[in-house]
This record gives sequence, structure tokens and C-alpha cells, in this order.
Amino acid sequence: MGIAESTPDELPSDAEEQLRSGEQQLELSGRRLRRLPSAVCALSRLQKLYVSGTGLRELPEEIEELRELRILALDFNKLERLPDGLCRLPRLTRLYLGGNRLLALPADFAQLQSLRCLWIEGNFLRRFPRPLLRLVALQSLQMGDNRLRALPAELPRMTGLRGLWLYGNRFEEFPPALLRMGRLHILDLDRNRLGGFPDLHPLRALRVFSYDHNPVTGPPRVADTVFLVGEGAVERMAERDEPTPRPPPRRPARAFEDEEEENLLIGGGGPRALGPPGGSLPALEAAPGLGT
Repeated sequence: MGIAESTPDELPSDAEEQLRSGEQQLELSGRRLRRLPSAVCALSRLQKLYVSGTGLRELPEEIEELRELRILALDFNKLERLPDGLCRLPRLTRLYLGGNRLLALPADFAQLQSLRCLWIEGNFLRRFPRPLLRLVALQSLQMGDNRLRALPAELPRMTGLRGLWLYGNRFEEFPPALLRMGRLHILDLDRNRLGGFPDLHPLRALRVFSYDHNPVTGPPRVADTVFLVGEGAVERMAERDEPTPRPPPRRPARAFEDEEEENLLIGGGGPRALGPPGGSLPALEAAPGLGT
């Protein structure tokens, strides 16, 4: 019996088999669900829960019972709000919320102090959610394809941030707060409305800067170690004494799990499956030297 035949409070018939694997993982993605079966919240030892592309419209407050949860994938659903209970998952390190209908995040979202990776691309955010400013352990923040026009001056409080994806928003000027993000390794501002850039040399840790599809006439001034993607980038990098031979790690796929997401930003090189979230572009070599 599949999930479509189950009552809303039941687990799908194959859930027990999944859990017997010993991985404490439950995969519900692609099934038809308007809300999460209440029985899921009784799986107190669950560590990974995937509920992507199900048509999910709401989450129960009881999700806070999943105290051991490390990875939660809720992308490509119809969520308009998040329950406060989701903010009380003390071990959660990766949260995928892309492709929903979120206008804001709960005020208690700042309680997710273990969170290292947050994908919230493709929602309806008009303002940068202020609870994120208190997530000092967050390393990877994907906010592409929202409706942001500005970033808060307090953004540098996010001292752990290494990768920031802001493509497809509505920035008309380069956000000044970014110039004080001295530990940022990857910055993606593709598909905005930027007409120019300040000198980006203050971003001393920057390794990849993507600014494609903006109304600019050329690349910004950056250190020679930065890989550029955008108008005039190839020519600018060819002028360097030692051209950078590496392809850029564009947008990590949502499918990264365990240490893969951190390795992308923390370093180590080697192949990584890269592409737009949920995409399937060929594997590229991750840029080396992305160490903290």
C-alpha cells in the first residue's frame, strides 16, 4: 500500500523497511502528502527526513519531537509558514526549504544553533529574515530567486558564513554589508539589477564571485585568486600573471549529505556534483583552497 492509500496519520507501508536499514532515515519524497503523517513525529531516533516534492501544505507542531534530526528536506512543496516546533530541533544541521511559498521565517528560527546549511531559494522573501543574523554557525546560505532588495547592516555578525547565493533577486546596488564579510568564499549575485561594483579587495577570503546577467560592462576589481563568472571575466582572468585554471563551484545541488556540503566550502578539492538546486548538471571540480 503506497502513501496515497494511507490515512493522513499513517506511515507508508515501506517505512518500516526503510527504518530497519539502521540508518534512521525516512524517504517520503515524491509521494502525495498534504500534511506530514503524525506517526512520523513519533520516530524519536530519526536522523534524516526527506519530504521533497509532495505537495505538503503544513507541518505539525509535533515535529519538535524529532530531537535527533540532522537533515530535513522540505523543498518543492506548498508551505506558506513554518511551525514554531521546527525551531526546536537542537541537532539540525541541514534544512532545505527551497521552492515553497514562504514570506518570512518564525522569530524562533534563531534557536537552530546547530544549523550549518540552509537552502531557502525560490520563495517569496522580500526582506532578509533577521533571525538568521543569530545563526553564527551557518556556513552555507542559499537565498536565490527571492525578492530581496537590500541586506541588513548587521550581516557581518554571521561570522561562520562561507557561501552566499543571492542570484535572481532585485538588488540594484551592491549591498554595502557584503564588503565586511571578510571570511566569505563564494558569492553569487547572478541575475540581479546591478550596474556596477565597488572594489572587492576587502573580501580577502573570496574565491568565487559570480555576477552574470547583470547590466554591468565589466568585472569588479578583485584579488587575482578570485574566479570570476560574468561579463568580461574570461578576459580579465587571462590578463593575470598566473591565470586561475579552475572552474567555479557554482550552486551545490540539494542532494549533498553528511560531510559533502561542508567539504564544498571547507575545502579538500576533488569532484563534486554541482549545479543549480535540484538540477543535474555534470560534475565539476570544486575549487581548492576553500579552507576556513
